[in-house]
Amino acid sequence: MKQIVVRFIAILLLVIPGLGATYGFLLMKDAVFHYFSSFGDDQINPNFEWLLFIGGLLLFLAGAGFIGGWTFFRDKKRNYLQSRFREKRPRPPRPGENT
Repeated sequence: MKQIVVRFIAILLLVIPGLGATYGFLLMKDAVFHYFSSFGDDQINPNFEWLLFIGGLLLFLAGAGFIGGWTFFRDKKRNYLQSRFREKRPRPPRPGENT
């Protein structure tokens, strides 16, 4: 029973940032859509909703960064990364080299 609760919490730790990133993307999309859709109205100078767009951008970057970082460190722990991301190990001395 304890293992089920631990796995459920782990899934929630990934779902909540994913939902935040999705909501941030929708906020950015809505800000851009409202700006372009207001050109058909009788407004001379339509306003861009900067606060909505920047808030959505922050939510999106935070959620996507959390999920990307979690995946990166999980793969690093399991040694699934490319060689350029692995920790550098010192080379063993060559035979005949004095150290």
